[in-house]
Amino acid sequence: MKRARVVVHGDVQGVGFRAATAYEARRLGLSGWVRNQRDGSVEVLVQGEPAVVDSLITWLRRGPSLARVTGIDIDEAPPNSLAGILDFAIR
Repeated sequence: MKRARVVVHGDVQGVGFRAATAYEARRLGLSGWVRNQRDGSVEVLVQGEPAVVDSLITWLRRGPSLARVTGIDIDEAPPNSLAGILDFAIR
């Protein structure tokens, strides 16, 4: 298993980024969550099979069609239970 915290920068709030991320993560069978940050970025915590997590990270680099991603920060951490999250939530 792989766990990553990704912060997505750019025009990523108010463009359906969280909903599209949740849809893509659920489609891939990942667990975790996505939320807006006060600085205008979007934070994603994701966990799953390494290749599948990498697929979501690749998707996050471009996001949904209305978003304009200017960069992402990725921090990997050891997998854990994600406090019982079995699905992918929007916070």
